[in-house]
Amino acid sequence: MTQQTNPTQLPTSIKGVFQRIWVVIVGVVAVAVFLLWPVLSNSPVDYADIENHFKYGSIGSEPINGIPYWIWKVLPELFPDKLPGKGYTSLEFIKEPDKDLPIGFSQRRVFIDRIGLNCAVCHTGTLRDTPNSEHQVITTMPANVLNLQGYIKFLSAVGVDERFTANRMLPEIEKISGGLNPIQKLLYRFIAIPQTRDALINQAYRLNFVEKQPDWGPGRVDTFNPYKAIQFHFPMDKLREDELIGTSDFPSIWNQKPREGLQLHWDGNNTSVDERNKSAALGTGVTPTTIDLPRIDRIADWLWELPPPKYPYEVNETLATTGKPLFESNCASCHAFGGAYTGKVVPIQEIGTDRHRLDSFTYETISNQNTLYAGYPWRFKNFRKTNGYANMPLDGVWLRGPYLHNGSVPTLRDLLEKPENRPQVFYRGYDVIDRAKVGFVSDVAEENGKKYFKFDTKLEGNSNSGHLYGVDLSPEEKDAIVEYMKKL
Repeated sequence: MTQQTNPTQLPTSIKGVFQRIWVVIVGVVAVAVFLLWPVLSNSPVDYADIENHFKYGSIGSEPINGIPYWIWKVLPELFPDKLPGKGYTSLEFIKEPDKDLPIGFSQRRVFIDRIGLNCAVCHTGTLRDTPNSEHQVITTMPANVLNLQGYIKFLSAVGVDERFTANRMLPEIEKISGGLNPIQKLLYRFIAIPQTRDALINQAYRLNFVEKQPDWGPGRVDTFNPYKAIQFHFPMDKLREDELIGTSDFPSIWNQKPREGLQLHWDGNNTSVDERNKSAALGTGVTPTTIDLPRIDRIADWLWELPPPKYPYEVNETLATTGKPLFESNCASCHAFGGAYTGKVVPIQEIGTDRHRLDSFTYETISNQNTLYAGYPWRFKNFRKTNGYANMPLDGVWLRGPYLHNGSVPTLRDLLEKPENRPQVFYRGYDVIDRAKVGFVSDVAEENGKKYFKFDTKLEGNSNSGHLYGVDLSPEEKDAIVEYMKKL
């Protein structure tokens, strides 16, 4: 019969060996945890101030669709030929002097630090009082200068570039980072760089249709076609031509409480502010499994009763007083909170504006849209196909130019003219306020060597037709209405 040894009865020398081995194991584990915990943790960079959280806080776009921090940082240095100018600011991302990232970019550590997009990228703009004034940054207004299509094209172009290799990237990352630790070097060489390149190549393939669209120009986005390609894997080359252009302006997002129950999005395809928020988050790279609900809810709570910025310039009160009853009799039923038709869809045959955005949101899109967040209480259920465009409340309308859903009319005063008398060609991306006509100055092609985007209303998706309400008023009456609308 074999006699078993009781470990407690081992000789002192052997027990000492076991103790030393155990100390070594604990030490190795401790060192591994110390080195790997920052790599394996999933933690966003947070901001106590709500406006900074809106501008730079994470909403969950980084874990799957984020770009590793140092790759994102070094791309403009490695591929300057793929950008219109120096760095990301050449695409009109707004960079505040004391911040590491432009507005609309967030950071989260998921194995390594990653960069993603958030709400502010599409909903923060700039304003100048005069050409010589400093740019004022205004959150929750439309991103009036942003070239988002340019960013998409940049990422697609670098992903397929043969220079996108670890051997070329790592030395440049070392220069700007001050040096990676050994684990980071391994992660970047064998995981981060190859996987990022694969992801960008896949994105370039899926978004190839963007190259065939008319240029969006600053302040505009095709909302649902990239959605179809990325979220739903639609075969974009097989879709009908009439749904492949859906370019529209970024909206303002202040004052959300009175919008609950109205038909939201340009075509009024949803009546839930909450679903609209979650849908918009998907457009930044969030997925149903990575959405950060507490941080999105923090923004939603802030926006719920956030008032629009007040018009900061002098108003001709006499003229505005004349304009108020004209607005109430000609505009308020569709564009004032509580109006009989505010937040309701006007059929395309009546409104007569460019129909491309309406046609891009199809029944097939809805069928897929309403499967999102399946298994969660917040599964989408309110998306509907409509037959026109929704009447939008005009709070803060002075900051929301250009006008119509596709941004095809530069100023409010131009919108009160018949389509043939509205500007057929104008320039977008110039952020000097037009105090007379309300909107932004639109006849400046170039300033200090910087060229602005030429918007041609004859191109598909850019028509300035329709919305004939008020066009038969006298010039004096039109001026009075515009003066009054500065106060909305």
